[in-house]
Amino acid sequence: MSDRQEILVLGAGIAGAAAAHHLARRSLGPLTVYDPRTPSAGATGRAAGIVTEQMWDRWDFEVVRESRAEYARLAAERDPSAYRENGFARWTARTDIAAALGEAGERLRAWGANVRRIPSAELNSFLPAMKTEGILDAWFDPDDGVVTPSRLTEIYLESARAAGAEILLGEPFGGLRREGGDWTVSIGRRTVRSHRVLVAAGAWSKRLLASAGAPLPLAPYRTQAALLLPTLAQTAEFPSAHDLDLDVYLRPESNGRILAGDGTQLVEVDPETAPWGSDAAFVEHLAESVGARFPGWADADLVRAWAGVCVSTPDRKPLIGPVPGAEGLYALCGFNGFGVMRAGGAARRLAEAILAEGSAQAEEAIRPVLPSRFPAELPSFAPRPGFTLEGGLDPRF
Repeated sequence: MSDRQEILVLGAGIAGAAAAHHLARRSLGPLTVYDPRTPSAGATGRAAGIVTEQMWDRWDFEVVRESRAEYARLAAERDPSAYRENGFARWTARTDIAAALGEAGERLRAWGANVRRIPSAELNSFLPAMKTEGILDAWFDPDDGVVTPSRLTEIYLESARAAGAEILLGEPFGGLRREGGDWTVSIGRRTVRSHRVLVAAGAWSKRLLASAGAPLPLAPYRTQAALLLPTLAQTAEFPSAHDLDLDVYLRPESNGRILAGDGTQLVEVDPETAPWGSDAAFVEHLAESVGARFPGWADADLVRAWAGVCVSTPDRKPLIGPVPGAEGLYALCGFNGFGVMRAGGAARRLAEAILAEGSAQAEEAIRPVLPSRFPAELPSFAPRPGFTLEGGLDPRF
């Protein structure tokens, strides 16, 4: 069986689903979303779902703000439980980090963020379980929120299907190749030919692009999170929070539970063989960190813990746009752990660039993240994602 598509989206995580939503609504022609697994089976289904505009660079800030507005709108229209506004706070007790945090806060304010410095007493009012002694600086954005990534992904796919897109799941993948001016993908018993292919395959993007003869600088890595339940369940809503010193984040979950991470491991892994369960060392670190900073939650029970595989790039920015030297091939990957935060706005910008191919204005919207920013040959690099405070690029590029 063979059929032809105008565009084929590889990957049904939140990035691929958001791209399908925006592309299908723009009537570019027959569109198929394909994933050999189920929607959100990769990093999306294991993501924390924190959406904060407290990012380190102007492009990121604007894209996350666009994503946040889109998520709020879609949730209001289709499922209010998919997004809620609870704010985001971060803090430090270290002098060197306090200086960088203050600079980051002022930079965000200059960009229009509704972020403000808060005293320890106010931080403690948000988080009564927290020990705030020694905190030197803390910042809070009341407009930030949390999402249910898997539900948002479903909403995006439902919208794409309603606009005419085909959603093809669970069939074996037989490779991507260039053939007769089109891209050809073997999917189960079908051969799908497409004028354009968008790779939004998360941790599998590196292998997929390399197999198609179009490698990009990507490094998959493991990150971990856990669900905690305090003995006295946390019933009141509280802001998502990030302790910059311990590198631990928390967000409220349903039924009095707390989602906590970050168990990021800064080594490259193979997503096919990386364990999806948590490590004992991560659980121990989390217990020590939560006990030290949140004594009110020190006796929390561990409900479950898990791992996911995200993808890093050399400069912490994603790869979005045409793949150099591969006509009709596009990338939407390498989000460095911030795929949920960026997906909506990034997918919209890419869809507009594809629709207006050759338009300087459309390309300008994704210029900082174009895959062509890297030289053709790059040395291997170690993943180094995270909530960053600096305002510059990697000095190597």
